[in-house]
Amino acid sequence: MSSSLSLQGKWSLVTGASRGVGLHVSEGLARLGSNVVLHSRDAAHTRALAATLTGLGVKVVTVAGELSDQAQVDALLSAALQQAGQIDVVYNNAAIMTPYRENVWEIPADDFRKSFEVNVISLARICHRLVPLMLQRRWGRVINLTSGIQEQPELTAYSISKAAVDKLVRDFVPRLAGTGVQMNLLDPGWLRTDLGGPKAPNDPSSVLPGALVPALLDDGRSGRFFRAQDYAGLTLEQAVARACTENPA
Repeated sequence: MSSSLSLQGKWSLVTGASRGVGLHVSEGLARLGSNVVLHSRDAAHTRALAATLTGLGVKVVTVAGELSDQAQVDALLSAALQQAGQIDVVYNNAAIMTPYRENVWEIPADDFRKSFEVNVISLARICHRLVPLMLQRRWGRVINLTSGIQEQPELTAYSISKAAVDKLVRDFVPRLAGTGVQMNLLDPGWLRTDLGGPKAPNDPSSVLPGALVPALLDDGRSGRFFRAQDYAGLTLEQAVARACTENPA
């Protein structure tokens, strides 16, 4: 199993880059030398981050689009490809959290529709657009964010959307074997973000260095489940070294 601690010259797309996990991952990628495509609902939301990352010596592109609207998803992908030329690394980070429903037997159907539209359908559409291009170049990394939530039916509309993402990734494992393209899962942990809420135990910055690990491994394996919090407090070098010794199954 091998790894590199550089993404020099690569282009990375991060959805939901304006704050929280997306912001920290974007900065981490830029520090590894990757050029970055920053996605948010409104390009103004990533303007300050774009300036910061440009100051690190990488190229930065901003794209906007509402992920609940598939026409906007298609448009933002076209804009990203037109401006960047290619996308080598994808962090499907953006997601919506449906409300916590005390009455688990009366969760509105619309909760499921909204959750699946953003968290599953748009994520799949991004993969289906970009992965074939990675396959042509025989190199790519796709990191789909998932969740460790379990046994909380109050959040079932959100949690089963993430279970669908897990299934999508694992079904692609044999298709991607030997292609140079790797698709894996990342659980950032329970963080104090807009999605995680103020009572979460972890600061968003704790997603690093763990969130960068699946972009740096070059073991040819897909379908791994990475927990960012497992690497909290380590250096990036230590985090990657630990991941290289872990069972990839």
